[in-house]
Amino acid sequence: MKTYVITISKIFPAAHPRKGELTGFLEKFLNGQTSTGEVRKVHTIRANYPLWEKRIKEIKAGNAVLSVRQWSGRPYASKQVEIARLTALDGVEIQQLDINNLYGVNRYDVWSMDFRSCKEVPPGTIAANDGLSLNDWLSWFEGYDLSKPLAIIHFTKFRYL
Repeated sequence: MKTYVITISKIFPAAHPRKGELTGFLEKFLNGQTSTGEVRKVHTIRANYPLWEKRIKEIKAGNAVLSVRQWSGRPYASKQVEIARLTALDGVEIQQLDINNLYGVNRYDVWSMDFRSCKEVPPGTIAANDGLSLNDWLSWFEGYDLSKPLAIIHFTKFRYL
């Protein structure tokens, strides 16, 4: 069976204003899995929506699993430690995130979720469910091409409707 890996960061990356500080993603991910705690990480957001859409389809068909991991030390220079192996039964799913810069409040004030259904979700909600404040999320994705669709990869049965 295929295994697709998603690594969640232990510390903020070098290009982030909070570089070197702990993200708390592990605890937030575990809170999301058990539906406990106020701060949760129920999804991750990645570039290359078409690639992740293909991978998630394989997971949903039962032909692959999603291995959620975290670096034991410095990213790319230490061993990855598996936190969980998730399948469609756990709620693994994908939604498309299109970001529209409409009014410029905090740079983005309305984000369109899942282009097919044209739902709008406040940016702070998406950032919080990704385990970040809005300012931290915007800084994290500073170098991304936000004109292209992003993949929201769900770790639980939570969805934006």
